[in-house]
Amino acid sequence: MTADDIRELFASFGPVEVRRMFGGAGVYADGTMFALEAGGELYLKVDDGFALDLAGRGSVPFTYEAKGRRTIMSYWKMPEAALDDGEDLAALARRALEIARAARRAKTASTGRRKTSAVSKTPSKRGRPPRGGTASGE
Repeated sequence: MTADDIRELFASFGPVEVRRMFGGAGVYADGTMFALEAGGELYLKVDDGFALDLAGRGSVPFTYEAKGRRTIMSYWKMPEAALDDGEDLAALARRALEIARAARRAKTASTGRRKTSAVSKTPSKRGRPPRGGTASGE
């Protein structure tokens, strides 16, 4: 599935950004990843309630195997019927996006920090330049 295919599928939902990753792709709206593509299949971010709803529609979780362990992710396969119904797909995507935003807020709240850039512009307390910068912050 190409990035253009993914953008076309989500047309009823609104504009999405597709970023290639790990042999698949992340699907983002307003900077938040709410879906992924792997092996030609689309998966939506879920919480427990949404997972149950999708299971009732014949969906299965995204899993992968690494180092001899099977890992189940919090993404479930887009129901087949939604792939042919733009309004259904858009409604499911909106729900997945809200879940992804809530998970992001919860993660931020649990760390007590806001997301910041990877490179600090201020020198460290020990007088060394920040990683990737100089002591003068240039």
